[in-house]
Amino acid sequence: MTAGTRVLILSQHFWPENFRFNELAVELARRGHAVTVLTGVPNYPHGTVFESFRRAPKDFAALDEVDIVRVPMVARGKGYRRLALNYLSFALSASVLGAWKLRGRRFDHVFVCQPSPGTVGLPGVVLSRLKRARLMLWVQDLWPESISAVGAVRSSLLLAPIAAFMAWVYRRCDHVFSQSRAYIPLLNERAGSRSRISYLPNWGDGRAEDRTAAQPLAEGGGKDGFDIYYLGNLGHAQGFAAVLDAVEAAGEDGTRWHFVGAGSAAGWMADEVARRGLGARVRFHGLVAADRLPDFYRQADALLVTLKPDPLFAMTVPSKVQSYLATGVPIVAMLDGEGARVVEDAGAGVTCPAGDSAALLAAVRKLRALPPQARQAMGESARRYYDSQFSFARVIDKLEGWLRRDPQAEERDEKGNKGNKENKKEDEDCSVVAQ
Repeated sequence: MTAGTRVLILSQHFWPENFRFNELAVELARRGHAVTVLTGVPNYPHGTVFESFRRAPKDFAALDEVDIVRVPMVARGKGYRRLALNYLSFALSASVLGAWKLRGRRFDHVFVCQPSPGTVGLPGVVLSRLKRARLMLWVQDLWPESISAVGAVRSSLLLAPIAAFMAWVYRRCDHVFSQSRAYIPLLNERAGSRSRISYLPNWGDGRAEDRTAAQPLAEGGGKDGFDIYYLGNLGHAQGFAAVLDAVEAAGEDGTRWHFVGAGSAAGWMADEVARRGLGARVRFHGLVAADRLPDFYRQADALLVTLKPDPLFAMTVPSKVQSYLATGVPIVAMLDGEGARVVEDAGAGVTCPAGDSAALLAAVRKLRALPPQARQAMGESARRYYDSQFSFARVIDKLEGWLRRDPQAEERDEKGNKGNKENKKEDEDCSVVAQ
């Protein structure tokens, strides 16, 4: 095996916050890479700094063999203005204080993890130049489309400069990775010929990959009714109004709807459930420890994933889709575009258009009416598809291949393959299209 590389992972969120980048960093270190993470103070999702971190910040200076360097920033708090300060303060702090804290350290790669915010690209560019390292950026969330879709910013006077900033970042990257194949044409357009664009999907939650922990209850295992679980962020982007419309229209049919998680729409949802008198059919479990997730997988007859109807969301594969596939529990997907296509290609459940409450209710009734053997077959198909396309080992193998690749060889390839034509060849073995 060739020697490991020196990788600086730049992420606004990291352990003890629960993000998949934690697993990525630990696994790369386990494989022999020297991994350092530059991040902020843990405050997601509640918006206040974790009390455990306040009491003993030195306890969070390393995760296994991963060195963690933290910079101060404004906590998320509540409201869009405070969130904007959170984003900007980390970008500036990581660019200036981060560079100072990392003085004297050398890196081969700066790997930027970019869900929201896109502003994390600024310190990525700064640090890659200071360290003379190759800049890689993993796009989880398209900016400015995502902040426009959720209503945080709608003014074209603000969206235009954000779009220009993101194009500036992309053009300074050596490699841009996209979590969705549908993002790639737009990223190619914005990055121009300077950056290489490749598909790198998300993997599922590690607890979902554990076949023993995630095994659903056997039919007739002591539960009655039909339980649908949603696990994840309860945000406005998910379009829960349509879900509650479907719950209300269903009446008392024995279907129970469970919501596990927290988010900006949680309070509104609780008020709506009370106002509509849906308390007997809807249960909120709140934010739970990650190690409790298998308990919910085992109780679920189906897992729900949903997004509002929006052109951006139609290009997105919600990260919970991969986790759901790994559990082997049938999926109900109220999604458009790429996310729905993955569920359909996997044969993993039923889909309906985003925002269509009547279609959602029909999809649930269709799934519930299937014989238990048919639902079990859906779950088995989901697991096979996950293993072939989205497993953790498969995705990290792909990333590690790029980290170890000779930059000069890659430059020669780029000169001989104009317009990123090699992407198609490289992506074939990581494609979400069923083989």
